[in-house]
Amino acid sequence: MFVAVYWWRVHPGKEDQFRAAWRRGTDLIREKYGSLGSRLHRDADGRFVGYAEWPDEATWRAAFDRKMVYDDPATRAAFVDAIAEVPAHAHPIFTMTVTDDLLARSVASAEEQSHA
Repeated sequence: MFVAVYWWRVHPGKEDQFRAAWRRGTDLIREKYGSLGSRLHRDADGRFVGYAEWPDEATWRAAFDRKMVYDDPATRAAFVDAIAEVPAHAHPIFTMTVTDDLLARSVASAEEQSHA
């Protein structure tokens, strides 16, 4: 398994818009490029951090090189509109190969959290 970690600062008041677009975009990226999904976190200073899992680095690289474009302009526009800041060049802050995975996984729990 391979992971990529990204971050975004969001315009105040657009957090829900960002989260909804992120969830839809994640679903579309999973369908089109074969990702395993993602988690979205919020750090103490309000920055959103996404942790995306992929079956391997080659699958992630193929999607990244295509800028993970998907056919839903409204979702993409909502996502971009909500963003105030990203890292330079919009590259992930980390890319890593998983060596040991002890996370407990629950689809129902993940779905409940995504709608919270």
